[in-house]
Amino acid sequence: MESQSAELWVMTMLEAHVAPENWNILGQVYRDAIERGRPAQMLQSYLIQRVSDPTLWSIVALWSSREALDDYDRSVEIPAGLEIFRAAGAESALSIFNVVAA
Repeated sequence: MESQSAELWVMTMLEAHVAPENWNILGQVYRDAIERGRPAQMLQSYLIQRVSDPTLWSIVALWSSREALDDYDRSVEIPAGLEIFRAAGAESALSIFNVVAA
């Protein structure tokens, strides 16, 4: 990751319940998106699955700033994370967090 003050970073979390029969699709579409390359504004991302509720999946992404996230959102018709979940038959909800310390 870039060396930059963590107090500028923003983290996004897209969450959705995904049917078990679509878990492989979700993982493959996520890996394919990463292989194509993350947006320049994104520092890192992860596809994670909740242990206590395996149908709940999240894509967590770290962005260099809120402005960088907003720039990305303006540059695409549909953000990649939404497309990834939709490919697995799920609609996701977005939460945005300020990173306070790293």
